[in-house]
Amino acid sequence: MTATSSTTFHTMCPMNCHPTLCGMKAEVKEGKLAHIQGDEGNPDSQGFLCVRGRAAEEIIGNDQRLLYPLARDSRDSQDWRRVSWDDVLDRIANAMANAGGNRVGIWPGHGNGSNDYAVGVKSQLINRFAKMFGAQSWNPTMICWGLGGFGLGLTGVLETSTKEDMGENADLIVMWAANIPSQPNTARYLTAAKRRGARVITIDVRKTETAAQSDDVYLIKPASDPALALAMMHVIIAEGLHDDVFIANHAIGFGALIDHVKQFPPSWAAPITGLSEDQILQLARTYARTKPAMMVIGGSSLHKGPNSWLAARAVSCLPALTGNLGIPGGGIGPRHGSSGHGRSLGDISCTDLPPNGDHIPNQMSEIVEALRTGKIDVLLLPGSNMLSSYPDAHNLAAGLNNVDLVISTDLFLSETARRAADIILPSTSWLEELGCKATNTHLYLMDKVLDAPAETKSFVDVLKALADRLGLEKFYPWLTHEACINAIIDHPFTDHATVAKLRKSGGRAALQTSHVAYPTHAYHTPSGKIEFYSKRAEQAGLPPLPEPADEIVRDFPLTLCQGRTITHFHSFYDQGQALPSLAEKNQGPQLWMSPVDADARKLGHGDVIRVFNGRGFFAATACISDSMSAGTVWMRDGWAGLNRVTSGSSVLPLEALTFFPFTVGQSNYGAQVEVVPVSP
Repeated sequence: MTATSSTTFHTMCPMNCHPTLCGMKAEVKEGKLAHIQGDEGNPDSQGFLCVRGRAAEEIIGNDQRLLYPLARDSRDSQDWRRVSWDDVLDRIANAMANAGGNRVGIWPGHGNGSNDYAVGVKSQLINRFAKMFGAQSWNPTMICWGLGGFGLGLTGVLETSTKEDMGENADLIVMWAANIPSQPNTARYLTAAKRRGARVITIDVRKTETAAQSDDVYLIKPASDPALALAMMHVIIAEGLHDDVFIANHAIGFGALIDHVKQFPPSWAAPITGLSEDQILQLARTYARTKPAMMVIGGSSLHKGPNSWLAARAVSCLPALTGNLGIPGGGIGPRHGSSGHGRSLGDISCTDLPPNGDHIPNQMSEIVEALRTGKIDVLLLPGSNMLSSYPDAHNLAAGLNNVDLVISTDLFLSETARRAADIILPSTSWLEELGCKATNTHLYLMDKVLDAPAETKSFVDVLKALADRLGLEKFYPWLTHEACINAIIDHPFTDHATVAKLRKSGGRAALQTSHVAYPTHAYHTPSGKIEFYSKRAEQAGLPPLPEPADEIVRDFPLTLCQGRTITHFHSFYDQGQALPSLAEKNQGPQLWMSPVDADARKLGHGDVIRVFNGRGFFAATACISDSMSAGTVWMRDGWAGLNRVTSGSSVLPLEALTFFPFTVGQSNYGAQVEVVPVSP
């Protein structure tokens, strides 16, 4: 569907700030994009569009855009040459066929879902292709929220309540390492709750944008979140502030938890967290005595580091202890990658086919080891920037060097494409292909409103062409991509939406979901109840009860944390440098640090610095801020170089990787660093 006259189309932002994806109106004149703006009729965002979304207009017509297939003879060279689609697809298919399925790997990134996030048409087709060919396919969830989901899932609380429920019903909102730049239109519901008189509490390692909207701010030391949650449990149980009725009806393992948390009083947690005993007591009592209370739990910022999954495991026990689950305004609020009650869609991914005989698990350390030991000959990276995503980038780079053929599919060059790719395939943007996206409450059509420029192709067309060459006759049985999408979205959860119905209804449909998570009190555990004590964890060699994180080994003096800013998301658009308005606000990597740490190193604001540890180093500029506590430094995720210093050690045993349908194989990402000035 291509516009040839002035028309306004309803679409969605191509960023993936799920669960608060924002609506967008695209004005098209004579087949060209004239303007984009927030869609005031969108029920989720109501006209809001942040700087990231507004910058998306700069993708179209951008002179840095990849427009033709490219290849090079040596990875040491940036001398790319144009090649034809037929030649490059023949080369890829021949390499795949010669390698054999189990020596081909596919790792899609978040960029792959720019027009179908939370519906997953492309991700399902990738899995379908991989299953039919016998290739290795790994899930991008592991770089973001997967480990947090693992901790929540052990307790049983994977469902989340909506931002609308939070705004209307919560009397207390605890933003635990959750920052509104990660889900920007949640902010409106936070302020709506405050106008009603709700109290907002922030718990984080720095004073975030959310802290500015909060009544109380608790700055804690990195990796101390589980300790704080355990001390809160100690207070709530010792002072009889728990909900006996809820626990009796809907939880197991409470007796074991009572004995377990006796060893974690506020006096124990105070030196670990950096809070006083009185602060911990006040926080625990405020949370337990205010009902309904909702917790919004962070994603990457909380779980990329020594907290791992332990933070989510401990924190998620608190709403169960206080009877804050299954009620309006309570439980766990919106978080990245989450969904509400009853979510389900059609499955076209061939999940009934078993993995190939030499299956490489969805675990970062296992994937990197497979690359290092030469188990992968062909690696396809659709919409992913692996070197900016995986920790211990030096080890990963060595692994990529062992792969015979690396193919990057993207809109712009990335760090991985420059350093490791042999072939680059130019991708269509969100306005140049058909798709669907979903928030936790609505399904949205992502219609094709622009012709694909030059020789760009959607990744679906790339997969179809490879499948044809490899003889995968049943890979794409649909006559049109519209029919393929319908196979997923024509489902009771969407009230049997189809692309045609969405077009007739303004491009949107309400999902058949509850705004309140767990209204039936059937929880995501083997017992169907909240599990304070998890036998499943115990059988995998993990602690069955919530535990504090291990003490940080301080081989370097500063603990490096990472998160997100409102001006960028992961490493999209070449670390934001390809879009002028984002490049202006992201002029290079900045390391936030406290005045105390800066003074000790004789650093001034804006000084060029070297950040290093035993794994590697990278250059940045110093951002000296009172928002930081001494001993903690912070950086926006996705910058090239950041992951040269982060840990790639495994976190979970292989037995635990299959507990849930999403991927949980994230590495540690922890980093202790030192900072020194770089001489002019």
